[in-house]
Amino acid sequence: MPVTKRPSSVRGMLLLLLLPAGVALMALAWFIHGTLLERMSREFVESRLKEEVAFLEHRIRESGGAIDSLDTGDYFQEVFHHAFAIASPSQQMVSPESWAPLLKPLFASDKQGGVNIHDASVPEAPPWILAYRRSFMIDGVMIVVIVAENMESLQQSQETLHTWTAVVSVLLMVLLVGSLWIGVTLALRPVEALQSALNRLQSGQISRIDATGPDEFRPLVGQLNQLLDSLEHRLKRSRNALTNLSHSVKTPIAAVRQILQDTGRPLDQELRQAIVSRLDDIDKQLEAKLRRSKFAGAHVGQSAYPVKLARDLLWMLGRLHSEKSFELATNLAEERCWPIDEQDLNEVLGNLLDNAGKWSSRCVELLLEECRDQMIIVVGDDGPGVAGEALKTLGKRGLRLDEQAPGHGLGLAIVFEIVQRYGGEVRCGLGRSGGLTVTVQVPFPNQILSTNKWHDR
Repeated sequence: MPVTKRPSSVRGMLLLLLLPAGVALMALAWFIHGTLLERMSREFVESRLKEEVAFLEHRIRESGGAIDSLDTGDYFQEVFHHAFAIASPSQQMVSPESWAPLLKPLFASDKQGGVNIHDASVPEAPPWILAYRRSFMIDGVMIVVIVAENMESLQQSQETLHTWTAVVSVLLMVLLVGSLWIGVTLALRPVEALQSALNRLQSGQISRIDATGPDEFRPLVGQLNQLLDSLEHRLKRSRNALTNLSHSVKTPIAAVRQILQDTGRPLDQELRQAIVSRLDDIDKQLEAKLRRSKFAGAHVGQSAYPVKLARDLLWMLGRLHSEKSFELATNLAEERCWPIDEQDLNEVLGNLLDNAGKWSSRCVELLLEECRDQMIIVVGDDGPGVAGEALKTLGKRGLRLDEQAPGHGLGLAIVFEIVQRYGGEVRCGLGRSGGLTVTVQVPFPNQILSTNKWHDR
């Protein structure tokens, strides 16, 4: 059995969903219109017949029940164009006479109010009439009054109106299809504009996508621009790292080459130490550059489990500093993910906890929490702390991390650099016990976009 293939375009899908719904609603409206039209027509005719029956009853009561004295024929046939039938125990009147086979059976009926009569077998009589019957007593005499109207002509008028309604519905359906097509085309113009912008971006005509457009597309454009910023930053960082590395190792390599090429000079112990020193410089610089190249920064699709990672680091540092206590405080679940590269989060937590472990007296405390759309890391120790003026220099003492003096600043430059790449900030201060407390605040990626805090550092 063949399966209908779903449209591959958004326009086709919308039309496939909206057109059947529009046709169904139009058909339902047409059906309801016919039902309501028939019901309203019946109620209107029945109310008129009821009024005329009341008028006849009033005339009969005024005449004291003498129905032969009523001048009803001209009145009903020339003014109202309705048929009538009046019966008493002594006589019966039906006008016109051709309706008598339809109306006389109602004399013996007990039903009051409107009655539908369908009988196409009576010649010269309409096949469908609506009659209104009322019986009442005058001086102990039962009088029955019936007024009827031919519903066939009214039905023909209804059918004509209903047909025109169907024609108008079809025209409206055509207009609806055209409106849907125009509406869908206009609604998809931003998608076409985005596709054109991507083509121009690929060809190098533009460097970023214009963020103006419908509200539904702005987050998407923002994410694309953020991804472009991240890729551009990575490219610049890689080029800068290669340039810096080439300049850094060029002089030591030239010095080593010069020593090795000087065949007239013996390779004594002093020269050996000089070569080893130069090679150590090259090794340190390569290690520092490779370490920085591991920093991923804000990257789409990367995540880490902060609680699990923190527990692993605390266990390892607890083994390394067995005489000290490492405590974790958090309200995050074990399965809670943060949109941070795992290597970056490991560098941040590892450097902060390592510094705190080295300088603490007995205890290191780590706090992980989320507050106001931010990821928060707080590491505190009970060590000697850092003087007020020196707090401002932590993490800002140059890029060659291997040459920094030991202390609370060791590794903080790495932390500052990683956190800045995520649009966050690092604050250093003194805790309640006098030791150093480092607070890291990193906004979630959607918060960065909404507040325009993304910086390409």
